Amino acid sequence: MTTEPAAASGTVHWIGAGLSTGSGLAALCDTAERVRLWHRTEARAADALGRLGLTGRAEPRAYTLPALASELAPGDVVVSMLPAPEHAPLLAECVRRGAHFACSSYVSDAVLEQVPAAERAGLVVLTEAGLDPGIDHLFAHDLVARARAAIGDETPASYTLTSYCGGVPAVPNDFTYRFSWAPAGVLGALRSPARYIEGGEQTVAERPWEATRRHVVDGETFEVYPNRDSVPFVAQYGLPDAWTPRTFVRGTLRLEGWLKAWDGVFEELKAGDDGRIAALARELAAAYPTTDDDHDRVVLAVSLDVRAESGRSWQGGYLLDLVGDAEESAMARCVSRTLALGVRHVLDGSLPPGLNRAAETAARSGQWLRELARDGVEFTLRVDR
Repeated sequence: MTTEPAAASGTVHWIGAGLSTGSGLAALCDTAERVRLWHRTEARAADALGRLGLTGRAEPRAYTLPALASELAPGDVVVSMLPAPEHAPLLAECVRRGAHFACSSYVSDAVLEQVPAAERAGLVVLTEAGLDPGIDHLFAHDLVARARAAIGDETPASYTLTSYCGGVPAVPNDFTYRFSWAPAGVLGALRSPARYIEGGEQTVAERPWEATRRHVVDGETFEVYPNRDSVPFVAQYGLPDAWTPRTFVRGTLRLEGWLKAWDGVFEELKAGDDGRIAALARELAAAYPTTDDDHDRVVLAVSLDVRAESGRSWQGGYLLDLVGDAEESAMARCVSRTLALGVRHVLDGSLPPGLNRAAETAARSGQWLRELARDGVEFTLRVDR
């Protein structure tokens, strides 16, 4: 029995106005009947709206979970730009109040636990709808669909799929990096082991940076390393059982020279305890602040190379390479516009109740890519047969 989706009320609660909140919020002000921006204080929310040119188009609010709960109505949509550990309690409140939920983060176990209750209530739980994760999923689903059409699902073949994404400074600096999210999160990701497929075998890098290698994108050399657990995405991206992975890795992209520039950071990561790493994050934030004068650059490169035993082959790739400007960072553009696109589909009732990611099917990926291109997120597709 399929649960009917709870009708959206038309009200969107956008929580948080950090580095990834950008023009997607403006797009929602054009779409939704009412938008509220929740931030640490009402004054800071108002300042953020002013910075985005949205004064009078969205209502500023001081965020606490009880304060939000007091204004949540059935069918409202809650958009969380908060750190991932805060999503689960926020989703729990959404389920209690009959509100839909959306974020750009990976699905956590704590969020998954609440999906059945949300689905029974007809509520959409939209996740992984940003840049990475988000647009990378759209690219991968579309490439796999194109390769399947060219090679055939039942044809024995081997393949290499790589998906690398990074936020870097538009003008390289000595540190070869520009923080587009909290330094504590960057360091935490580096301390987490990465699992991926290389040479046809599952491989684990306990220290991901030690698996860094050169990677050429459109003639430019970068440094890349594996991130998180790539293996579950083999199934998520719908790769045929008859195809065998030679390489399958989702990872992080950095400017050439990053490994050397960060050598001191890596020594700290190897030796430091949680307290020291937290202090290091604060030190890096102070030493390399994000200012309005230095613009960011986002590079996302996803490629698929399939070689059939019959000799037939297919290669294709997507490249997104955007530079921020005085009005908006490239990171904020990519994350917020993708998330806003997902929220629009919650508002129009086209997403089913329960867990949704930015891309679940090739058809939806194609639709979202067309809409993102229309919304000003530029990318290119290359196909070599």
